[in-house]
Amino acid sequence: MPIKIPNNLPAASILESENIFVMYENRAYTQDIRPLKLLLLNLMPTKIVTETQFLRLLGNSPLQVEVDFIYTATYAPKNTPQEHLVKFYETFNDVKDRKYDGLIITGAPVELLSFEEVAYWDELREIMDWSKTHVYSTLHICWGAQAGLYHHYGIPKYALPQKMFGVFPHKIACLQQEKLFRGFDDLFYIPHSRHTEIRREDIEKNPRLSILCESDISGVCIVADTARRQFFITGHAEYDPCTLKTEYDRDVAQGLPIHIPDNYFAHNDPAQPPVVLWRSTANLLFSNWLNYCVYQETPFDLTQL
Repeated sequence: MPIKIPNNLPAASILESENIFVMYENRAYTQDIRPLKLLLLNLMPTKIVTETQFLRLLGNSPLQVEVDFIYTATYAPKNTPQEHLVKFYETFNDVKDRKYDGLIITGAPVELLSFEEVAYWDELREIMDWSKTHVYSTLHICWGAQAGLYHHYGIPKYALPQKMFGVFPHKIACLQQEKLFRGFDDLFYIPHSRHTEIRREDIEKNPRLSILCESDISGVCIVADTARRQFFITGHAEYDPCTLKTEYDRDVAQGLPIHIPDNYFAHNDPAQPPVVLWRSTANLLFSNWLNYCVYQETPFDLTQL
């Protein structure tokens, strides 16, 4: 949340130069406050696990947040009880006349397919187009980020020679100060688990996109549009401590080619517990998005979107 200070306090210019969010008292007195309305498009097969991961981060904020859940009507989920979907989820057709402060599009285990081969691709394209007029700010996660960049900007994805799997150090790549990274350290860690990538040279060809952070190892991580209303995150800051372990154990049990996730197990030993290097980054990332990119920017009256 911002710090409210008198209009002419000398410290204001110093704080602003340090990328501290300052709200002058005249603005604070005129602020209207209401709950933020978010929509989560959950494309993951283990929907209960995924919704819990995101809600944990969205709930770590002083802001009041209301979340609606949707799944794709064109593909029936197989790993989530039907009674859970009936009780807690809607479809796009149910929500398309509503407007939201924010939308999160999750990843999906379909990255080795071409986008057009994905069963719900046409429905997802419709939702992404709808988001431009009915949502103020959208987070696209992992495959959702690749899908969004492909649909909106024609950015391709490329197969990797081996899975990008582990927890990797990242650094801010943009020259200007970004609200999304307020309070971040110079080096911060984010998990990745994917077989495909987007490439810096493709992003740089499009003047409507900016690379905000990247890793020397795992490559481009966060991309944003010029208006800073669309964010594309190739990693999984929302992952629980044992998510990568679950994926690793599953692939080993199935005899799939998988290496030990980098920078994850203590002493690089799968028999040891994971070492969590990304928890503070995840909480700060989602808190900053909610506060600076959604709460401080969205019209109080969502019909004005």
